[in-house]
Amino acid sequence: MSADIVIVGSGFAARQLVKNIRHLDKHVPIRIFAADSCDEYNKPELSHVFSMGYRAEALTRQTAAEWAENQNIMLHPFTTVSRIDTAAKVIRTPAGDYVYGKLVLATGAEAIVPAIEGSDLIFTLNSQQEYRRYDNALIDAHRILMVGGGLIGTELAMDFNRAGKAVTVMDRSNGLLSALLPPEISARLHNRLMNNGVEFLFRHELSKISRHDDLLEATFSNGQRRIFNAVVCAIGLRPNLTLAQSAGIETRRGIVVDDTLATSATDVYALGDCAEIQGKLMPYLQPATLAAMTLAKNLTGHDAKLMLPAMLIKVKTPDMPLHLAGDPANAAYHWDMALSPSGIIAQGRDEDGALRAFVVSEEHMKLAFSMLKDIKLSGTS
Repeated sequence: MSADIVIVGSGFAARQLVKNIRHLDKHVPIRIFAADSCDEYNKPELSHVFSMGYRAEALTRQTAAEWAENQNIMLHPFTTVSRIDTAAKVIRTPAGDYVYGKLVLATGAEAIVPAIEGSDLIFTLNSQQEYRRYDNALIDAHRILMVGGGLIGTELAMDFNRAGKAVTVMDRSNGLLSALLPPEISARLHNRLMNNGVEFLFRHELSKISRHDDLLEATFSNGQRRIFNAVVCAIGLRPNLTLAQSAGIETRRGIVVDDTLATSATDVYALGDCAEIQGKLMPYLQPATLAAMTLAKNLTGHDAKLMLPAMLIKVKTPDMPLHLAGDPANAAYHWDMALSPSGIIAQGRDEDGALRAFVVSEEHMKLAFSMLKDIKLSGTS
């Protein structure tokens, strides 16, 4: 029986896993299959490519060949895994069948696009591959509709604006980052962007996109129509579950894993954007890093369980950068807020006075790491 560790996917979580496995075991065979090139790039940089003037190729940090040589791994780029036979411990690909000892699903997530007429005209920026497909059109676009005012949508809106583009942000909610921020802080970020020329359409939904020569007409749920050069969507991510589901592996919102990152199938694990950990999807770098460290131990003969501390979320909006932790949108907390021209210090406390969430911005961001030590997670006393 093969002793190979086989990983499906080559994104951040997969790369962190390889690095940690090699730290523990220099020689165990590692084989990776991915639908993309397997080149390494820094995904968070996608939020800054326009103001920095980057083309897609400039994001590449390490080629697939360099990664394979440096980590002593076998790579299969542009190779899609079509099926997993968990009984025989075999994966099926166009290049043939491969036996695995341990299988890791790091299949990531895809950007959600609204199911409307003209959805094929909408751009998403969830990968270098997508940016490579759309970079010419977006660099040339002057008027851009940004669909989604969440984390990525807000970051992209500011980046487009800083690159000199006319930006309109549309969201069905009442404000920016409504799932992450208290309304007072959301309003400050809103005003900062608005003062820089960004337009907002809240409590709106997109109902249709149509092309007219080189322009796009967006029709909104209230019947209003507007003309743009490009429409970009960032309304959320949907974990890639098809491969796991077709193999009979338990899924809910993501691929369900326990605290060892094991799925419901023997010797099959999952991590990254596709994994549902402790009942949650966690599409952030810190949980992916910690999960990779834990799983590397379990794949190399150790016994480890994932422990997730309070985690810091960084909002990369250069005109008003933010650090936050806990559940800052929780209306049940009592908030102490200090707002000044130098930034925000906001602390959310429960009825017992325990710190449960915080937001700091601009010149106060250095306080985040000390505050993170004091935060209490939900369910702890």
